[in-house]
This record gives sequence, structure tokens and C-alpha cells, in this order.
Amino acid sequence: MSDFNLHSPWGANRKKRIVGRGSSSGLGSTAGRGNKGQQSRSGGKVYVGFEGGQMPLYRRIAKRGFSNAIFRKEYEVFNLSLLDARYADGETVNRESLVAKGLLRKKGAPIKVLADGTLSKKLTVDVDKVSASAKEKIEQAGGTVVQAAE
Repeated sequence: MSDFNLHSPWGANRKKRIVGRGSSSGLGSTAGRGNKGQQSRSGGKVYVGFEGGQMPLYRRIAKRGFSNAIFRKEYEVFNLSLLDARYADGETVNRESLVAKGLLRKKGAPIKVLADGTLSKKLTVDVDKVSASAKEKIEQAGGTVVQAAE
């Protein structure tokens, strides 16, 4: 038995099922589509939510109210504990440094710093938003917050 006897597990590779090739193939005649009806015909399909001609649920229920979903701002959030772990004393926390350290996932998202954890280093924080308690903790550690005017 060699170390390189590679093979796929049992049942991983299955033969393609070819339908509609005569009665002797075992899948001829109706080709697994059953007898008659819309699903047995070619092109016979219904749209999602179709209820057999009955007025579908999404049209029976009234559309009311206001949704803020399209106006909502999604912030990329960073806690002080993460900044304390990843930044050295005297560094600047901004979009470029977050990208350089591989911390920023969503490219165009605004950045917000929250106060979870402690900060023992003097950092300059230049981001879109900083919570009030995070700002207090940064200034207590000797750092500064440079924030865009709102």
C-alpha cells in the first residue's frame, strides 16, 4: 500500500443521468416527469410565489410604512482593545493604516471607533466617528482624536 493511492470516496462520482432516450434506458417515456400537467411540458414552470391563480400573498398584503434600509449608513466598527493590540505607541489610526494592517474589510465604509476594552498607548485617531466614551479613553491615554466635522 503506497502513500499516494489517492481516490475519491465512495459515492462521490456518479454517472450522469440521461433521460428521454427510449424505454429500454429505464428513463424513457415520460423521462421522470410524471404524467401530464404543467410540469411535464417543456417550458412549463411557474414564477416564485405563484399560487395557482389565486392572488398571491405578496399582493394580498398591503404595502405600508417607511423603510430606512436604503438610507442607512453601515459603519466598519473597531474597538479600543483591537487598536491597543495592533498599533504601536505614537501611531496614527486612519483608513490607510487600517488597510495596511489588513483590518478594514469594506473598502468604502465609514469607520467608527467604540470604547470596548482599554487603551494603554498614545494614539492619534483620525476616523469618521468616535464614540464619546472612546474619545474619553483615548484622551486619558494621552492620545488625540482628529474627527471630521459633522
